[in-house]
Amino acid sequence: MARQAPTFSIGIEEEYLLVDRDSLALREAPDEMMEACRAELEGQVSPEYLQCQIEIGTRVCANVTEARDDLKRLRASVAKNAKDYGLAPIAASCHPFASWKDQHHVNKDRYNDLRRDLAGVVRRMLICGMHVHVGIPDPDTRIDLVNQLSYFLPHLLALSASSPFWQGEDTGLASYRLTVFDNLPRTGLPPQLGSWSEYERSVQALVDIGVIEDSSKIWWDLRPSARFPTIEARICDVQPRLEDTLSLAALIQCLTRMLWRLKAKNQRWRLYDNFLVGENRWRAQRYGVSGGLIDFGQGEIVEFDALLEEMIELTAEDAQFLGCQAEVEHARTILSGGVAADRQRAVFQDSIQAEKPKEEALRDVVRHLVDSFHEGL
Repeated sequence: MARQAPTFSIGIEEEYLLVDRDSLALREAPDEMMEACRAELEGQVSPEYLQCQIEIGTRVCANVTEARDDLKRLRASVAKNAKDYGLAPIAASCHPFASWKDQHHVNKDRYNDLRRDLAGVVRRMLICGMHVHVGIPDPDTRIDLVNQLSYFLPHLLALSASSPFWQGEDTGLASYRLTVFDNLPRTGLPPQLGSWSEYERSVQALVDIGVIEDSSKIWWDLRPSARFPTIEARICDVQPRLEDTLSLAALIQCLTRMLWRLKAKNQRWRLYDNFLVGENRWRAQRYGVSGGLIDFGQGEIVEFDALLEEMIELTAEDAQFLGCQAEVEHARTILSGGVAADRQRAVFQDSIQAEKPKEEALRDVVRHLVDSFHEGL
């Protein structure tokens, strides 16, 4: 009997930092601003762990076109309400010069528990990410596709890298965010699991012991969602520009459908040990798109432009079916213009060459991020 195809619906979650429009330093979100956002966006906006953060989530969208409309509305609302209080949102995974030591967490039970349980590790969580959900109703299919999609996580990280600076220093990494996030427990690449029941047993073992309350405390780079019948890709740095977010979401949606097509024909993507995929994850974290990734089939490092063309070719049928060819092909524009980390470094270097002090050059990076957030709104 032919398998019924999933809908491959998508949803996007993004976390933003709030900066003072004059000093460009981080500022806490006023309660009145959060209330104004909630009034406009109802259940699609919430505080994040730190008071200088805000999180949004789209509705369940049938395609990227719907996601664009909803995400544009969400970004515009946050920007408008922030402006009323002298603030501006930025969508970068680390603030270029802020110190985590100066930040305070939101006084909610969930976050108070995190502060208690994770101690000094969670205090450093001055980072933002983006999550993309793809609708896969069958639980065992979700597990099977998580196993296969993990291979492409380094590719997605490399293309999304937006966090080169940390506390006023260029870290030399394209995604410093993961360096911070990986200090938490239950993070990193997902283990290869044989079935949904195996996953449930593993989660339940930790719940029964009292280590976690539920699977929402499992923070792998890719996981079966704790709340929805979806695969949730969590590997990406958040994107300064709206169109780059949509391009990554379209790639994730199309890669998922491509792997499902293989499964429907009793085929699959070759599984590699996390030890090997983790090496590519590190290369993406360190170099972004500039260092290439290992093609384990060829047994060599391949330049990222060739890897991107391969992904576009692999998912061409899926992009056409899902109506997101333009968004998938926009990844070429990201690559040619430099990923977000590269663009931030370029702004910083231009300011230094203009003989601006380092502190002002870092503020120029934040100005660039503010401008990027407002593109297309």
